[in-house]
Amino acid sequence: MFVLNGYEYFLGFLLICSLVPVLAVVTARIIRPHPEGVERRLTYESGMEPIGGAWIQFNIRYYMFALVFVIFDVETVFLYPWAVAFSQLGLLAFVEALIFIAILVVGLVYAWRKGALEWS
Repeated sequence: MFVLNGYEYFLGFLLICSLVPVLAVVTARIIRPHPEGVERRLTYESGMEPIGGAWIQFNIRYYMFALVFVIFDVETVFLYPWAVAFSQLGLLAFVEALIFIAILVVGLVYAWRKGALEWS
């Protein structure tokens, strides 16, 4: 039936993976409550009127802290596959990982000295 033999299971898996999110969204839409009225159209549903505008300026430290977090979160994502395949990679890959970690440590020290990690 299939031109490429051995891909039947992949096609079945792909169909199941496509149907699970669709079924979750449809089920949630069916069983959720359907509130109607003026309160539903308000900016906040907590019952409090909004104070001030939505376009306020946040302190740059929030953004700096978030960027430092993202950098070290990405470091973890890059180091995990390396750690899984460490036994097959050899000494050169170990040295490359040490260089990668050293560059990130230099970035951490720089951010620390600039005060990007302080909430004061």
